[in-house]
Amino acid sequence: VHTAPPVVLAGGGERIGVAAAGAVVAEVRAAGGTVVATGGCFDLLHAGHVATLQAARQLGDCLVVCLNSDASVAGLKGPDRPVVSQGDRSRLLAALSCVDAVLVFDEPTPHAALSWLRPDIWVKGGDYATGGGDGSALPEAEVLRRWGGQTVVVPYLHGRSTTDMIAAARGERRVAPTGTGRAARLKTEGTR
Repeated sequence: VHTAPPVVLAGGGERIGVAAAGAVVAEVRAAGGTVVATGGCFDLLHAGHVATLQAARQLGDCLVVCLNSDASVAGLKGPDRPVVSQGDRSRLLAALSCVDAVLVFDEPTPHAALSWLRPDIWVKGGDYATGGGDGSALPEAEVLRRWGGQTVVVPYLHGRSTTDMIAAARGERRVAPTGTGRAARLKTEGTR
C-alpha cells in the first residue's frame, strides 16, 4: 500500500507531475522493469546535471526526476535562489530524452516523494558521495532500504556547478575552461 503522494505543484506538461510519474512507474513495473529516480534543484541546468541524468537513466527502464520546488530551493540555498523557476526547470528536465517524468516536491528532502514512488534505484552525482562513496551513506539510503531499493552514486563531472556559474556571472570568480572549443579560446583570449 502506497502512502498519499507528496505535495506536488502543478506541472504544466504531460511528463510533469504526479499523474505523469505514476503512469510511467506503473507501466515500467507492469513490464517487470527497473524504476530509477534522482533528485535535486537543477537550477541553471548544466553539463554536470545532464551527465548525471544520462548515467542514471542507463541504470533502468525509466527515470523520474524529483525536483525541489522554488520554496524548497530557497530554503536550502538562500533567498536569491532559484535563479530559474520550478516551471521552467521542470520543462527543461522533461524535454531531455533521458528523463521520463518530473515530480516537483516542496519539502527540503525527497523522502516523501521517494516513499510514494518507491524506486528500485536512487541516483546521486559523485559530488554527493559520502562514506565509502557507494551511496549507502546518503540520507536517502535509509528510505530506499524500506522496500529493498538501492542507492547509487554516479561519477561527478568536475568543474560544473550552478554555484560557480552564478559566481562567474557576478564577476566573483571565473569558470575554469573545460575544453578547447570556441568558448574556452574566447575565455583565454579575453585574459591577455
